[in-house]
Amino acid sequence: MRKGVIELCILSLVSRGEMYSTDLLKALKNEKLLVVEGTVYPLLTRLKNEGLLKYRWEESHTGPPRKYYSLTDIGSGVLEKLEKNWNELAKSVNIILKNKKS
Repeated sequence: MRKGVIELCILSLVSRGEMYSTDLLKALKNEKLLVVEGTVYPLLTRLKNEGLLKYRWEESHTGPPRKYYSLTDIGSGVLEKLEKNWNELAKSVNIILKNKKS
């Protein structure tokens, strides 16, 4: 379940505009989604291989070239479906939590 949430968050973040992988990691950590590089990098590769993300290389003045990710049209469609599923799940869980016995 957590993997699916991280995937949703990555697609959502990248939908706002191109992002460098380190910036993705920072954004996830800032929101208390404790993730490590060993989780995110393979996920980015899988999302790219599935056609949900694409990337471009940009030279860096301070080190090796950087890979910037962006959402594909297919990725936009998948993100829309994931958001719908998330909202339905969150609504159902919230109903259950609010209706517990006192």
